[in-house]
Amino acid sequence: MADARGTLLLAPRTESDPLPRPASAERDWREALRRAAPVLPVLAVVALLAVPVAGPAGDGSAGSGTVADAASALLVVFCLVRVLRDRSRPLTRTAALVLGLPVFGVCVAAITSYDPASSLPGVARYLQIFVLVPGALLLLIRHRRDFRLVAWSMVVLALVQGLVGVVQYLTGTGASYMGEDVRAVGTFGPTDVMGMATVVSYGLVAAVGLALGAGSEPGPGGGREVPRRQRAAALVCAALLFLPLVLSFSRGAWIATVVAVTLQLALAGLRRAARVALVGAALGVVLVGGLGIGSQMVSERLGSITEVTEAPDRSVTDRYTMWAAAAGMWRTDPVTGVGLKGFPAYRDSHSSVALSSGSDTAGAGKAFQRQPLLSPHNMYLLVLSEQGIVGLLALAGSWVALLVLALRRLPGARRGHTGVDCALVAAGLLIWQLVDFGYADIGGPSTVLTAVVLGLAAWWALDRRADRREGGGADLGTDRGTGRRTATEVGVA
Repeated sequence: MADARGTLLLAPRTESDPLPRPASAERDWREALRRAAPVLPVLAVVALLAVPVAGPAGDGSAGSGTVADAASALLVVFCLVRVLRDRSRPLTRTAALVLGLPVFGVCVAAITSYDPASSLPGVARYLQIFVLVPGALLLLIRHRRDFRLVAWSMVVLALVQGLVGVVQYLTGTGASYMGEDVRAVGTFGPTDVMGMATVVSYGLVAAVGLALGAGSEPGPGGGREVPRRQRAAALVCAALLFLPLVLSFSRGAWIATVVAVTLQLALAGLRRAARVALVGAALGVVLVGGLGIGSQMVSERLGSITEVTEAPDRSVTDRYTMWAAAAGMWRTDPVTGVGLKGFPAYRDSHSSVALSSGSDTAGAGKAFQRQPLLSPHNMYLLVLSEQGIVGLLALAGSWVALLVLALRRLPGARRGHTGVDCALVAAGLLIWQLVDFGYADIGGPSTVLTAVVLGLAAWWALDRRADRREGGGADLGTDRGTGRRTATEVGVA
């Protein structure tokens, strides 16, 4: 309004004026941060996998001692402190049995090892990857929103690593492959060529699961807990991750991804599976065929999958030879194996002359070096040779139990529209890992992400709250009076 002289006057603001309130937005951010606090250490572990690896990838099951590994140790300590503070029984009998099976096999193998002292680092690594970190995620994830947050963090990490890998291919700064520095390896370097392929595969499978299950879950206020825009965002991420996965030239990752995504589509419904499969096929034609990105090398690599028995290359020959060596070690000590970290010591005595002295690595900022072959590149044969039938039954039994329990929950989630995306992510990641273990083992810096994947699968398979509808403190597993977690909330009955 204005006075008699036309001077503009400002009316006093009243309480009903619809002006923005920064304090309210700040409170919302604080509330979101408070709710995500328990899984922040998990996000830190995932984020630190983007840090470039300075040294070699390490040997076999020993890993490489990266900053992400150190963060995973802090994650376990953080979880232990929370459990002690809440004074609750953290796991049910079923959860303790499933996660405790690997402990039995690892301890038996270490005790009966020919060199127990040298087996201790292997004990620590196996417990870290298959027991401690997955158990920490089982206890720290409280609701499906926490699960989705961790899954999306894996997608973001995959996008970062994939971007680095695509740039490496386009600029000729990747790892050496067929005489050219074009293999996409991300920040993991040429000594861990499976690192980026693993991370990108995890991200792609997680994105497909988030896309297939989005938009189907009603929230407590009548809205949707999972916004439909999640489907569009996840599909875009999956499409973007397709190219770096191809440029990784990793046959094992390709096979595992195809199997996992196919089963995800089948579990989501045939109609939706057909639509997504058509989109994926068109995308593959455009990226690899239409744009000509790595088309010749990709075609040759794909062709080599069907020629592994007729005309195997050097890497395939070495792998078959090491598989035979692992089988020979098991026949020598069938019950408990030769002991953790014992494969390198007994490899030559069980190998034929077809085994080479090592694999050539170069490129991605590293000089040429000869990397020794210290594992059979097959997780099942590695466990069988070092831990015997006892260790394999214990470890594989834990994985199969997780898969069965996770798949058993999917029909109920679909009927109640509660956590379908979480179910598809957990099942897809676990299936991918079990297939990939036929071509790889737990060596390398990216191994800690395998522990995160197993933790997500364990939460969906073992936590009672995973497929419950959100509607109060009981569903969130907290006591309304104290805010503490209830004594029997984690695990299935």
